[in-house]
Amino acid sequence: MSKIIVQKFGGTSVGSVERIDAVAEIIKNASKSNYIIVVVSAMGGETNKLIKLSKHFSEDPDKREFDALVSTGETVSSALLAMALHSKGIKAKSYSASQIAMKTTNTFSKAKILDVNAKKILEVVKDNTIPIITGFQGITEGGDVTTLGRGGSDTTAVAIAAQVGALRCDIYTDVDGIFTTDPKIVSNAKKLDSITMEEMLELAGQGAKVMQTRAVEFANKYNVPVRVLSSFNEGNGTLITLKDESMENALVSGIAFQKDQIKFTLHGVGDVPGTAFRILGPISDAEVEVDVIVQNVSVDGKTDFTFTVSSEDEDTVKRVLENVKNDISFKELIVDSNIAKVSLVGVGMRSQAGVASKAFKALSENDVNIQIICTSEIKITMVVEKDLVDKTVEVLHKEFELEK
Repeated sequence: MSKIIVQKFGGTSVGSVERIDAVAEIIKNASKSNYIIVVVSAMGGETNKLIKLSKHFSEDPDKREFDALVSTGETVSSALLAMALHSKGIKAKSYSASQIAMKTTNTFSKAKILDVNAKKILEVVKDNTIPIITGFQGITEGGDVTTLGRGGSDTTAVAIAAQVGALRCDIYTDVDGIFTTDPKIVSNAKKLDSITMEEMLELAGQGAKVMQTRAVEFANKYNVPVRVLSSFNEGNGTLITLKDESMENALVSGIAFQKDQIKFTLHGVGDVPGTAFRILGPISDAEVEVDVIVQNVSVDGKTDFTFTVSSEDEDTVKRVLENVKNDISFKELIVDSNIAKVSLVGVGMRSQAGVASKAFKALSENDVNIQIICTSEIKITMVVEKDLVDKTVEVLHKEFELEK
């Protein structure tokens, strides 16, 4: 079967019955020229309401029951959207993750997709019926409901697109596409017509909230073209391309930032083989993602070991470090929550020198102190004070003339 397009609609796109009706119209028009498979998030704000309810009896509710509760939001929006399509004369059926056998690992709230029953979905499509599938959720081999983490509906949509061999996956949001940076900070940020999958992966990983990082990883791994566009305004959005087809790449394509960061420094840790593993191994086992890692030069056999994680993982990391303290001798644990990351991303950095020095000079002239620097082929990440994030983004956006 050819010309299948997967359409994913986020919470704001289905935030009311009026918005659901508008989304149904988008689907109806798209179905005139392509087979359509739809993935939906919960109605805007519903997941937060369910999370609040879950904490009525305990601040740390049972993880299995927590996922069972918060996954219900998508069930509501998928059924309502199917009803809206029925009212327009379009055949549609809502499906939960269990009904399409969206198999996942059993790590509640952070589950990873193992398999999707493409055959079941394609049977529905062949019957000229549009499947409306719940995003964000999955099911374990034992039959327990799991969730994929914030933004997980994006991953659901891309995973389904990969399994059914879709032509493209369209991610509908409340913005017109992918911008050079957040327009709320830089008013003249420019919408990009296209961006490479590699650049999008870095931007998503460094805080750009348009798409979940794992969704971009899926798209990259399984060669699924993705388009990000608005369900509120007409337009072509931004195409995330599989291959870099431009003759000459922009030096910097975009600037991402993350404010929900926390920095841990183990001061005076022993500089011996295996220390990094003894610190980070247990943290990884606790399903915590570590980002920036810095180890200073050893002095008298001692060094400082610094890393950053998401703020939501602060308590988990503290518990892990307390448990391994006997195995890792260190003088002091320093925790700094007043930090944030700002990242410059662009495939043009590979072939052109001087990006880092240009960025550092601009920030120096504007009194922005950089605490940590981390680089890759197409990315420069800087850790700065949280209060200086907006200023840092504005300075860099202007310095690299991203508005043009």
